[in-house]
Amino acid sequence: MTLETIDIIIIAGYALALLGIALFVSREPAGHDKNTEDYFLAGRALPWWAIGASLIASNISAEQIIGQSGQGFVIGIAIAAYEWQAAIVLLIVAKYFLPIFLKRKIYTMPQFLDQRYGSGVKSLMSVYWVALYTAVNLTGVLWLGGLAVSSLTGWDVLYSMMALAGFASLYSLYGGLKAVALTDIIQVVILVMGGLAITWFALDALPADGAIAGFGFLMQEMPGHFEMILDQGDTGYDALPGIWTLLGGLWVLHFSYWGFNQYIIQRALGAENLGEAQKGLAFASFLKLLIPFIVVIPGIAAVILAQQGVLDNGVLTERPDETYGELMGFAPAGLRGLVFAALIAAVVSSLASMMNSISTIFTMDLYRSKRPNQAEQHYVTVGRVSAFAAMVIALFLAEPFQGSFKSAFQTVQEYTGFIAPGVVVVFLLGFFDRRANAAGAFTALLGSVALNFALKFGASDLEFIIRIWIVFVVSLIAAIVVSRFTAAPDEDGIVELKDIAFVTSTLFNTLAALTVALLVGLYVWLW
Repeated sequence: MTLETIDIIIIAGYALALLGIALFVSREPAGHDKNTEDYFLAGRALPWWAIGASLIASNISAEQIIGQSGQGFVIGIAIAAYEWQAAIVLLIVAKYFLPIFLKRKIYTMPQFLDQRYGSGVKSLMSVYWVALYTAVNLTGVLWLGGLAVSSLTGWDVLYSMMALAGFASLYSLYGGLKAVALTDIIQVVILVMGGLAITWFALDALPADGAIAGFGFLMQEMPGHFEMILDQGDTGYDALPGIWTLLGGLWVLHFSYWGFNQYIIQRALGAENLGEAQKGLAFASFLKLLIPFIVVIPGIAAVILAQQGVLDNGVLTERPDETYGELMGFAPAGLRGLVFAALIAAVVSSLASMMNSISTIFTMDLYRSKRPNQAEQHYVTVGRVSAFAAMVIALFLAEPFQGSFKSAFQTVQEYTGFIAPGVVVVFLLGFFDRRANAAGAFTALLGSVALNFALKFGASDLEFIIRIWIVFVVSLIAAIVVSRFTAAPDEDGIVELKDIAFVTSTLFNTLAALTVALLVGLYVWLW
């Protein structure tokens, strides 16, 4: 499987166009240098459509496209819970969390923790997030993206990762969030088109009369792969334990990721106003419904194709993360270039988003607190240097860390899950419990990690999603109890909810109702 001349022309044209647009939208008026608000929050001028598109482009990385396609091969449509439940969480975040963040005019999630709990909690979370984004998220996206590029081009995986990292760095280091968010609009279009093309070609390759008939054939031949709620004993039950995917810790992971994750929520913090931010999240919520159809369905189709010998069943069974790379070979010349460009779009968008968020947290929450009162341009330079350093570190860590696991997607969820319960507890209590204090926050954050490790190794048969839920409940109770037996928090840091309007527009409410109705229909259909 190789790229032909027309494929290379398409890929080169995409890369040059993307870089040119990024540099164009990032330019500043004569005599104006980028300040921290320009670089880290796009001057707080992002419209709703840019926010929604950027959220999806940042989220749908190699981790989703390649990782979930591989999980579709192994588990089936049940892995779509990571996408479809997120749609509900986005609506809740937009209505109840964004008004609080934007009212306080914050740059970062640690900044909110500083205002609410003090510098100790902020510093702990800043170090954690910088380490997590660098060692887990960046390495995951680089490794999976490198595997796919290597599969199609024959390049060494390391060189493939270096090429992706270099391209993402070219436009994100100069332009900051504005370049990332506005080019993400192009990325989403290419991503969806390329994803739909792979789905079509995979279904068309099945022994049926065309792609549409292929989908019906797939549902008929693989009924176990079209169940959202798995039964005990089914493949994948340990990762998605039946009804607990609806009642348990998956919601904790979603709220941690979509509500309090810097590289996701940063787009909303850069909005023109609250209304634009909320519409952007509602738009992203609606788009989330489409994602399983362009990443999971091809993975399910690969099961049949592997059984028929069209794909190498041994390779895919041993390393399911290679499923999407193998499926890309079904695209004809020209379209293969578009599909390849779509994959690059997903990878570089996520890499650029993570780099920008790492630089924002490191600069604004760690460096600036140690060296205050520096020139704005100084902090922008520090942000660029820290982002580049994080990418270099991730390149060295990617293969030895991610390459040792069978599924990079599940690896990212596992490591994120060690702290996610504590993060959700700290923010929820920070919003809605006036008595919550720093002692309670430290109890939740440190206790979450300790209890997760204890259960992982002391109760190894306990399913991951159930473990996360148990840790969340225990951390929540512990934080409430400790807060009430220690000194009350400073009144200045308490969130005054009576000063915040949680009313949403008619457009937001309509989109939310439509999204919920479609989700209910999907779950009823695929239960």
